[in-house]
Amino acid sequence: MDSTPHPSVPAGNSAPRNPAGSSAGRAAPPPSTTGLDGMTVRELWEGLQEHFNELRKRLMIIVAVLFVTTFGSFYFAAPLISWLAKPAGGTSKLIALEVTENMGVFMRVSMLSGLILALPVVVYEILAFVLPALNENERKVFNRIAPLVTAIATLLFIGGAAFSYFVLLPVSIPFLTNFLGITTTLRLGSYLNFVTGLMFWLGVGFETPIVIYFLARLNIVTASGLLKQWRIAIVIIAIASAMITPTVDPVNMSLMMAPLIALFFISVLFARFGQKPRSES
Repeated sequence: MDSTPHPSVPAGNSAPRNPAGSSAGRAAPPPSTTGLDGMTVRELWEGLQEHFNELRKRLMIIVAVLFVTTFGSFYFAAPLISWLAKPAGGTSKLIALEVTENMGVFMRVSMLSGLILALPVVVYEILAFVLPALNENERKVFNRIAPLVTAIATLLFIGGAAFSYFVLLPVSIPFLTNFLGITTTLRLGSYLNFVTGLMFWLGVGFETPIVIYFLARLNIVTASGLLKQWRIAIVIIAIASAMITPTVDPVNMSLMMAPLIALFFISVLFARFGQKPRSES
């Protein structure tokens, strides 16, 4: 047996250890998973899921209401088509060239009518989707003004559609059909697409004051800032009127520009009511 003595190892040094405060040999911390405002990725994802679920809920309500109002519009779609055809001289002046053209026009007019009937619900659901993003004071304001905003938005859309029917169409249709003195035979689908499209987009354009109001609530625009840019606004309105106006004559373009310019200054007034005081901002 080998009796050669071996060097003794101190009792506390059988295995080398790092000091408690040393970073050497310590496992690296996991990569940061924080996102915006110190939120974790999980919290961000849960927040997005909550917003998507809320959006899906609101969209399902809107689609359901639109389905009901569109289906209900089937009852008076035929008289409504006859009414829309009056600027062209009535349905007797229109022809259909395709087998499905009459049905397509019937559905298009029913959908437009359904949208107008469902507009209060559509506007309210859009506003309600924004509600969770507001603070407590803004929610109180929302609950107080939501019915009024919904009513104003509905009336503005109807006003835009009515303006296109009672003011623009009686002037533009005769001008277009009698241009160059050539007899024009109007096709049912093309005519109703033209009329309903003009009424829809002008109705959307009349919603500008409501949009400006909420932009002012978010401090994106101000009434004074809009007034300073009124010249640029008129130029933009002139360009938009030239693109939307169904004719190229200055009379119809002026008829289009007049209400849009008035809407711009009404929007400034809405921005004045919508913008927050400096102390609140």
